[in-house]
Amino acid sequence: MATDDPKTLVSTGWLADHLKDPDLRILDATWFLPNESRNGKEEYEAGHIPGARFFDIDDISDSRSELPHMMPSTEKFMSRMRKMGVGDGHQIVVYDGMGLFSAARVWWMFRLMGKTDIAVLDGGFPKWQAEGHPVEDLPPVIRDRHMTTSRQNQMVKDVTQVAAASKLGDYVIVDARAPERFRGEAPEPRKGLRSGHIPNSRNVFYRDLLNPDGTMKEPDLMRGIFENAGVDLSKPAILSCGSGVTAAILALAMERMGKTDHAVYDGSWSEWGTFHDLPIATGDA
Repeated sequence: MATDDPKTLVSTGWLADHLKDPDLRILDATWFLPNESRNGKEEYEAGHIPGARFFDIDDISDSRSELPHMMPSTEKFMSRMRKMGVGDGHQIVVYDGMGLFSAARVWWMFRLMGKTDIAVLDGGFPKWQAEGHPVEDLPPVIRDRHMTTSRQNQMVKDVTQVAAASKLGDYVIVDARAPERFRGEAPEPRKGLRSGHIPNSRNVFYRDLLNPDGTMKEPDLMRGIFENAGVDLSKPAILSCGSGVTAAILALAMERMGKTDHAVYDGSWSEWGTFHDLPIATGDA
């Protein structure tokens, strides 16, 4: 079992013990890929951890961008969190309905905003339910709470920065998508995208970092997975995926490993795969 750390990952047991803490805020960040027939908000309304607020990553995003759920402005993020009653002095725990999937994206969003008192629930809602912990379908009582932020710009990269890193090799680029998508052998779930990967990137499928029950593997095991995939951990890392969601699982894994020099390519393949003037690679290389 992973060691509880309120800044990265906590167990269901930890959350059960702290469930009634007055400064605890729980976020349900359940989200599904476009080709899945599930709705995170509907599943939240049907049942969630007591007191949880629903964090909609599609809504709390940059509405000006044509790319899916890009990071919103600082002002929008602060405003939405205040309306959700999440702010300074709160310990936040975020979970999702898959076990460990979209919750890591929300963890990364808070970290990008300079908020470090946030952890992902290891094993998420499925593990919480399987262990018989309480579930409710009531809306939470919301009280406004001010939030101050300090955006950590080094934690996010844009397409120009990623293109330069691909050429120069000063960063290691790691792709969290399934191997067949990385190799260009399977179609992308979003229409209109080319198949393949960013040249000179390495593939660490996010599911390889998880146990069968959706919990995260121990740091030493994850370090071995990265190294076996050809990831040079001595270099700073740029993390990519389909749309910036599972890349955050790699970020969480690296943080658990003690590697802090990592950034997420927010546009990820949803952006790179759209532009025909950007090079792509196929196969394992």
